[in-house]
Amino acid sequence: MENREQRFKRVAEKRTEKILNDFRILANCSNKSSYAYTEEDINKIFRAIDDELRHTKAKFKIKKQKKFKL
Repeated sequence: MENREQRFKRVAEKRTEKILNDFRILANCSNKSSYAYTEEDINKIFRAIDDELRHTKAKFKIKKQKKFKL
């Protein structure tokens, strides 16, 4: 039987490898002999990636609960 830590590692490794592979595939779009793009296009792509990465990292941060006080 798989515990929560083992399940996390199994799932996270597969999902991370998929994301890394997708980045490699995206890099293929940099070939200017096959594709035309502007600096603005590239900035939009990486801004979206950066925003999503920041959002995802924030979900993994452990937030301290402040005590309620009147």
